[in-house]
Order: sequence, then structure tokens, then C-alpha cells
Amino acid sequence: MKVTVVGAGAVGATCADNIARKEIVDELVIVDIKEGVAEGKALDLTQTSSLLGFDTKITGSTNDYSKTAGTNVAVITSGIPRKPGMTREELIEINAGIVKDVASNILKYSPDAILVVISNPMDTMTYLALKSLGLPKNRIIGMGGALDSSRFKTYLSLASGASQNDIQATVIGGHGDTTMIPLTRLATSQGVPFSKILSADELEKVAADTMVGGATLTKLLGTSAWYAPGAAGAAVVESIIRNEKKVIPCSVYLEGEYGESDICIGVPVVLGKNGIEKIIELELTDGEKAKFKASAEAVRNMNNVLHEMNVL
Repeated sequence: MKVTVVGAGAVGATCADNIARKEIVDELVIVDIKEGVAEGKALDLTQTSSLLGFDTKITGSTNDYSKTAGTNVAVITSGIPRKPGMTREELIEINAGIVKDVASNILKYSPDAILVVISNPMDTMTYLALKSLGLPKNRIIGMGGALDSSRFKTYLSLASGASQNDIQATVIGGHGDTTMIPLTRLATSQGVPFSKILSADELEKVAADTMVGGATLTKLLGTSAWYAPGAAGAAVVESIIRNEKKVIPCSVYLEGEYGESDICIGVPVVLGKNGIEKIIELELTDGEKAKFKASAEAVRNMNNVLHEMNVL
């Protein structure tokens, strides 16, 4: 099995590191536009194999997509972060061109590849990939919900002392500070609802902290996070490659599920060898449904920029 990670920045390199360490695939290719960076990181990672005990073959490539031929899953992390003074339209216009170019090059050499999108704005870039490439919806997956849910579990653990590995918690909705929906009502630790572990005020704070989880790290680090995003991308890849059929929240194309259509947004899905094996429809309260509708509207407004710019 073979995976390609496009973008050798902090997120892409961390994703590649996780994939290699866990020997998820036999072969891993890292691609970047900057001369020598992908090759350098591939060599650096390869030099850890005897120290960490893995045998994954790692190759780096400067924009030569022929080396990605035979890829089963491609992770797209390439694009630029939003800079001070940059409008969302400017960010979308730049990253839309990058994502379309990268995805087209991947599919040129690996027409059956499943695509995992991490590039921002993630829901909109996932929608762009699906609409512009003509692939079936099971093969286009946005990573955001996996990351948001891992942050939700972290804040639940910090508030309660429970092990993150015992926590089941899901974030749905858009991948953004104002659009994600941490489902505190459904969060449990070893089957015990957190409503019996934490107070209503504590749960409300956990949800609020989760929603600004990315912004909190950007403020602390002075840049976007990379360890958790990279690990989240690798977790999505692992469930697909190993056909684990794990239920992981991801940004996927809806056709009536949750009352929404023609949009990519975060909901729980079963991930297996075919990519999205099934969309899980949770029974939401009226309040949660209203939040999801508002989140979808915000994501749709972002998607409209693609049409206004004639990107789609």
C-alpha cells in the first residue's frame, strides 16, 4: 500500500512521521513545491527508522508527481495560512488553485486514489475538490472533524481527569471557531455521560474551549498547530488503509443527511478501504439541529466565494 502526503510543512511532515512510525503503509511519498524540502524531510525521517523500529520506504519529491504513481490515499496539506490583513476571498482564491492543481496531479498518476483534504478553509477546499474533480463522494474526505473531536476529548480530560483514551466525544459542523458543534450531551467516559461527571457550567466551558482550540494554539505558538492536525490526518489514513471501519467525524458531502445537501461539512462517518463507507446520522435535539443549520449556512457562504470567483 502507498500513501502520498502533499506539502512538507509542519502539518504534512508530522502526518508523514505518524504514518511511517506506525507502518501504516509499505511506501510513503512526500511532495513539496520547494526545491529539496521534501527530499530532505524524507531522508531525515528515514534516518529515524532504525531508532524507532519501522521499515516504511520514504521518498521525497520536488513537484514530480510521477513518483506518486500507485497511491492509494493522498493527503493534501498544501496551501498558505491566512495572514494578517488577508481577506477570506484572497485565501480561498490562492488555496483553491493550489488544491485543484495538486489533486489533478495526484489523479493523473493514481486515478483510483482517495483524497484526504487538510488545506484551509478545509470544508470549502473539500467541496472544491469534490465539485471540480468529478470523483464519487466516498473518495473525498476533509480531516477537520477528527482534529476538532480530539481537542474536545482533551478539554474533557483536563476538566475531569478522565483518560482521553476512555472518552467518546464528537464534534460536528464546520471546521471553524464559530461553526463547530461539540456535542456535550453525547460525550461519555467509559459509557458514563459527562453530564454526570461535570457540571453544566463546566461542560459549557469545555465546549467553548474546544471551539477556540485552534485559535488558542495560534496565539501561544505564533503559528498554526501541527502535532494534532498531523496526527488527525494520519488517523484518517490509517482507518482507510487498514480497513478499520472506525467512526471518525470528517467533512463529507451531504445529500439530504442532517437536512442538508450540496455541502461538505463535519459529521461522523465510517472509514474503510473505500473511503467513506457510511454516514452516521445522529439523533440531534432541536437546539443541536438549529446549530447545525447555522453552521451549514456559514460554510455555504464560504463556498459561495468559489462561485463568485468562477473557481467552480
